[in-house]
Amino acid sequence: MVVIDTGTGTSHKVEIEPVDDRDFASLTKARYFFDWKQEKEFEMYKLRIANTRDILGLVSVERIPEEWRLHIRLLTVSKENKGSSKKFENIAGNLLTFISKIAVREYGELACVSLKPKGLIARHYIDKFGMNVTGLTLSIEILEIFNLIETYDHD
Repeated sequence: MVVIDTGTGTSHKVEIEPVDDRDFASLTKARYFFDWKQEKEFEMYKLRIANTRDILGLVSVERIPEEWRLHIRLLTVSKENKGSSKKFENIAGNLLTFISKIAVREYGELACVSLKPKGLIARHYIDKFGMNVTGLTLSIEILEIFNLIETYDHD
């Protein structure tokens, strides 16, 4: 998976790995929009450019095995990577794809990934990532998951 520098068009390989306790000192609400310490009891992953330490995006996930589903509790990009003047493109797509691959590994063809969008971002998730409205949540299943993998996973 890669992020694209919006200024130069350069691709940078990314790494997605679990958040560890040392990361919480730098996960401020000012830069990442949420109090990520409240998510400690859930699975949390960070995205950074390979061989760097700067976290560009975060996701926390709750597993719901009886529904063959991973529910994204929070997903965010760092402040400088939000909106039309963002520094890097593809952060959210890479995180969503990473979680989707876990869902496929766990649940096969029954895999589902859901999230409850905050505010106007719902339209973005529908248009950019092919998410479907499912009540109060948005979700993707195997066809949309494969489309995400094809779009974002270049390994």
